[in-house]
Amino acid sequence: MLTEINFDGIVGPSHNYAGLSLGNIASASHAGEPSYPRAAALQGMAKMRGNLARLGVQGFLLPLPRPNDSLEQALALDGTEPPQLRAAPWSASSMWTANAATVSPAPDTADGRCHLTPANLVTMLHRAQEWPDTKRQLEVAFGDKRHFTIHDAVPPTFGDEGAANHMRLCESHDAPGVEVFVYGRTGGPFPARQHEQASRLVARAHGLDPARTVFVEQNAQAIAAGAFHNDVVAVANGRVLFTHAEAFADQAGAYEAIRAAFPALEVVEVPSSAVTLQEAIRTYLFNAQLLTLPDGTMALIVPTECRESAAVWGWVQTMLAGNGPIRQVIPVDVKQSMANGGGPACLRLRVVCDPATVDPRFLLDEAKAERIEATIAAHWPEQIDPFDLGTPALAEKVVGARMALLDALDLGQLG
Repeated sequence: MLTEINFDGIVGPSHNYAGLSLGNIASASHAGEPSYPRAAALQGMAKMRGNLARLGVQGFLLPLPRPNDSLEQALALDGTEPPQLRAAPWSASSMWTANAATVSPAPDTADGRCHLTPANLVTMLHRAQEWPDTKRQLEVAFGDKRHFTIHDAVPPTFGDEGAANHMRLCESHDAPGVEVFVYGRTGGPFPARQHEQASRLVARAHGLDPARTVFVEQNAQAIAAGAFHNDVVAVANGRVLFTHAEAFADQAGAYEAIRAAFPALEVVEVPSSAVTLQEAIRTYLFNAQLLTLPDGTMALIVPTECRESAAVWGWVQTMLAGNGPIRQVIPVDVKQSMANGGGPACLRLRVVCDPATVDPRFLLDEAKAERIEATIAAHWPEQIDPFDLGTPALAEKVVGARMALLDALDLGQLG
């Protein structure tokens, strides 16, 4: 039976605030502050446990190898380089698995397999290093070639940032859906990270039906305000598109194009008069997990920052008092991730598949959650200060922590 599984990224032991992501306002504003990898990873595990209890199924992906020795060598680091270059090989940004890949479920593809294309993330150095190791992990987790096809990343020049710029609308997760690709255009103070041709290339490679595939331009003002990915201003699930009024370059045109391919579309739009674009980005109201619960109702998993905002929480209460499709709004504490620019939606990759076709080592249960949490408590650094990056002592601790996790999960082949 096909079902939607959220694969959350386990926050890696090198989680730090180096402020490497141009256009990510939260990341830039916390640059140089101490980070708390152990707390970050345990916050992520708590979110996973909550969704496991709600949905009955939950997956995870592992931190990538850090520091990245190959990148350190390629950068010829000798101590004279800018701190941003020195920090790049230590980046733990693979925790945000919404950027791991674009996923097209089997009901949407010409060959009836689930297709995954790792994101090349070429716009940012610290992220461009990720995709080969991400692909290697995906090939283990989704190694059943009868059911999955794993592609190479989109060629360079065309920037692809994965599922963070991709939405799927459907009557049910196991039914054919309409896939919506959101791209940006270069022009404001921050780069547009998702290129239109990258999105179109992925759609062709996945064998999608052009009549059930929609390409929409992101609002340049949203990018300039800090919405570096579409999932900062819009999220979809089932029939529902939950979006800010300023998410798309042509808001009405976007709705019209999506509705032409998917007539059952239900739009839940938050007006700018209720929540400004800036407040939506600051609180990550839309960087939320929109889930269909077993009883058929929908719940929105939001960061606790939403509850702390009078404007956002006031609008939420108004929404819940109506008869809309979203019936619950559940705050979760992911403050360590939020401080680096990633909310609940950033931390997960949605894969529609039969759980029996996934390598069971990547599926969470109570015993596995306890093993992971015990490993984090024993091996993850409690705190990383900016001057720690690049030191042999921290490298030894970070490498050892990841290896302990691989051992605990019997995934030493990814070492």
